[in-house]
Amino acid sequence: MGRARQHPTLPTRDGVSASCVALPQGPWTCLLDFMAERFSRVQRETWIERFAQGLVFNAQGHAVTAHTPYQAHTRLYYYRDVPHEPALPFKANVLFQDAHLVVVDKPHFMPVTPAGRYVAQSLLVQLKQTLGLSTLTPVHRIDRETAGLVVFCIQPQERNAYQAMFRERQVRKVYEAVAGFDPHMALPRTRASRLASDVQFFRSREVQGEPNSETFISLLRVEGQHALYRLEPRTGQRHQLRVHMHALGLPLEGDQFYPTVQRGPDDTEDFSKPLQLLAKSMAFTDPITGEAREFHSAQHLRLTISP
Repeated sequence: MGRARQHPTLPTRDGVSASCVALPQGPWTCLLDFMAERFSRVQRETWIERFAQGLVFNAQGHAVTAHTPYQAHTRLYYYRDVPHEPALPFKANVLFQDAHLVVVDKPHFMPVTPAGRYVAQSLLVQLKQTLGLSTLTPVHRIDRETAGLVVFCIQPQERNAYQAMFRERQVRKVYEAVAGFDPHMALPRTRASRLASDVQFFRSREVQGEPNSETFISLLRVEGQHALYRLEPRTGQRHQLRVHMHALGLPLEGDQFYPTVQRGPDDTEDFSKPLQLLAKSMAFTDPITGEAREFHSAQHLRLTISP
């Protein structure tokens, strides 16, 4: 996948910004050879057509051709297209908007930015189209499978200030999750561990070493063999909450990655079994206006799990 670096002059196309890919040192003689190998799931003929339509650009924002010589250590920008993009039967809800921020309550299954099979139906693209804000950018991410709060920045010059809040842990985030109930487990508790990429690149795992992740876990409610948990991440590692709960022997209901991968990227989605993880609330001091901000998702998880 291309990097999420936005070109300063290339416009959006149907709400979709041009994707970016860095060109490493390599054996390719022309840009077509690189793109066809780098994105092998896209047919070579499709790349030829994209180049011919002027949909691939160099770092200066100028259209290039399929036979433009390959130059390492530069960047290419291109517009993605998913001709048979499946429909998502969900809508996001805008909770707040001013001149600086847009805060959205995202449904399960919807990616924040274009990814995989979803481009036009990603949250970012839909918001750009419905709100008419071409400069909109997410200042943090949550997994596609996770529902709940996502914050977007409107003004490009303010983006770093908002992203710094998350990097410097100035945002208090609270999640809710449904998992099995273990009456012998002492709660509340803190789970701290070192997370690293798994053999399967899209997963994370706990490894030996100094902790780089920390989650405070408490119990909200028990119903039968399941419970509703409050999760407060004090760091922001990939899949942190999912990995920590799995490590405690309490994998989240509906999790397709932990403890085992249950579906492939091209498998049909089962919308009836969403991951039971919700970004429920968020609080911070706005670095631009100085105002105290607090937001709450209107969504709720299913504590009663169907067999």
